[in-house]
Amino acid sequence: MAADIPTSPHRAPLPGVEMLWSGPVSEHAADAVAHRSLLDAEETARLDAFYRSVDRDAYAVAHVTLRRLLGERLGQRPEAVVVARAACSHCGGPHGRPYVPGDGVHFSLSHTSGLVMIALAGAPVGIDVESVPDPGTVAEVADQLHVQERRELDALPAAERPAAFARCWTRKEALLKATGVGLNEELSRTLVGAGAEPASQDDWLLADLPAGPGYAAALAVRRTPPGT
Repeated sequence: MAADIPTSPHRAPLPGVEMLWSGPVSEHAADAVAHRSLLDAEETARLDAFYRSVDRDAYAVAHVTLRRLLGERLGQRPEAVVVARAACSHCGGPHGRPYVPGDGVHFSLSHTSGLVMIALAGAPVGIDVESVPDPGTVAEVADQLHVQERRELDALPAAERPAAFARCWTRKEALLKATGVGLNEELSRTLVGAGAEPASQDDWLLADLPAGPGYAAALAVRRTPPGT
């Protein structure tokens, strides 16, 4: 029987996505740290490696909650769920998309500045949440984006650029997580758009997610062929 899950579940906005979960680290940290025994050896080592308590708490909330959600979904004890890494689709290295061997459930998680988001899906999925950056950060990093995205940002009033940049960045990270490439690929190669709607993708569905003031979030999932 899976452990009780203190969750903030949301209705999935895209076909193929089974569940979204989001929660403030501050509300879940004490419970997650108290249940760190649910983590496997690799996760425990990574948790212990964090120097700052704020980083340890965020990692604990994300990974303990993920194990509880996967355990509930699979009918397993959370600590018994096996999580492996696929080969990177960009270079073939052992740092690709995480997955549960032998099962059809796919997942992704993200955490930043006090907020955690998790997605479970029936197809490869990626989720990302980020704090809206300051204008200086936008100016420094925007040249890493696709040329069309840079044009879209340049066309906006200066006050609107940080939110648009965060929107674009989370779309890009969500999509690259879903494909299994992650940030190993040059960000300028993938066009997701900085406008109000994500750029259309041939094999992927992409959507912005509500994340609260000061945050941006996005979700990507592989398209399901008709009739499957």
